[in-house]
Amino acid sequence: MSTTKDIRAAVEAELKFDPLVDDADIHVMNVNTDVALNGTVPNYPQYLEAAAAAQRVTGVKNVYNHLEVALSEADFRDDVMLITAANNALAQNVTVPDGVEATASDGNVTLTGIVSFGIERAAAERAVAGLTGVRNIRDDIEISYDTDPVNVDLHVQEALGRSALVPDDSDVEVATKGSTITLTGHVRTWAEHDAVVGAAWMARGVVDVRDDLVITG
Repeated sequence: MSTTKDIRAAVEAELKFDPLVDDADIHVMNVNTDVALNGTVPNYPQYLEAAAAAQRVTGVKNVYNHLEVALSEADFRDDVMLITAANNALAQNVTVPDGVEATASDGNVTLTGIVSFGIERAAAERAVAGLTGVRNIRDDIEISYDTDPVNVDLHVQEALGRSALVPDDSDVEVATKGSTITLTGHVRTWAEHDAVVGAAWMARGVVDVRDDLVITG
């Protein structure tokens, strides 16, 4: 897919095709392979799904999600109700450790606490993302570890070698500085990109992942 018009039309078609997205108030803009989503959606899961749909389109390399969640009157929850629902969801999720908490203001949820793995932080976001009344999520959860990470880059590289989504001839390289992993190289699709980044976040002792990957598809 080579032209700007083709990419925009393809993203619009994918948004219309996706049954989890109401595209009526979404406006797609793009410059070359960069796509911006503007407008409104009725809930936070659609905010996330719209970006995921755009990333699935061949030729899209960057997606800038400027959508706003415009809650209906029926979906509005006051701060106390939303805080209670969010903390209940966190407590009932076996992947989220004790101590992670949620606060809310006008539909904007903030998560705080300390976890040992990036995958636990992601689980906390997922636990509250589908709640009625959520407009946005700010993740202030910290990742902590007891000892310095050892051979993290090797463990991540081996995980990439096991992944069915990462080809054997991949040029992705993993470098570690302290508790930060830097990923460089090329990936063909957003699915491959997410597999690489996800593997990095699963490693013990990783507090930050610097994503310098280039999407070629």
